[in-house]
Amino acid sequence: MMNIQVLAICGSLRKNSTNMGMLRYARDHAPPHIDIEIADITAFPFYRQDVDDKPSCVLTFFEQLKKADALLLGCAEYNYSVAPALKNALDWASREKDNYLLAGKTAAMMGAGGGMGTSRAQYHLRQIAVILNLRLLTQPEVFASAFGDSFDDEGNLVNERIQGSIAQQLDALYTLTLTLKGHA
Repeated sequence: MMNIQVLAICGSLRKNSTNMGMLRYARDHAPPHIDIEIADITAFPFYRQDVDDKPSCVLTFFEQLKKADALLLGCAEYNYSVAPALKNALDWASREKDNYLLAGKTAAMMGAGGGMGTSRAQYHLRQIAVILNLRLLTQPEVFASAFGDSFDDEGNLVNERIQGSIAQQLDALYTLTLTLKGHA
């Protein structure tokens, strides 16, 4: 079975983030043919076009993107939209020549939040993915309530139904990635 490298990016920078908890669960329970690394975007400055010297944290992120076959996006929802940290990381990457770090990569998203569980933010992220030329997985969608008993006090995912949805999403991302690379 062919292996793929997945780079996970979390839009929430909070210490006990439930979105990070979902990404950690995906990383720790991924099948052996899917290797997931979680990017650290906590030190990223806001993207500015006139910055010539990229910070080392951004350069590390670029190296991770170069190695990644696919992306897994932890889509937190702030004020009915995409969290600025995730958008900022994507903005940094998209400004590289010809968008080569993102264009054509497969991606999946998941998110935990209130009310509608980040569905509005995920919709906005789908719109952003169009201009970034990401090949976004459409099904299965993974939404979770960040409140109640789906997560423990440290933000770790404990809900078996959501865990099962993540497993299905990883399988679908694997299949889509191989298909688009011509290996399916």
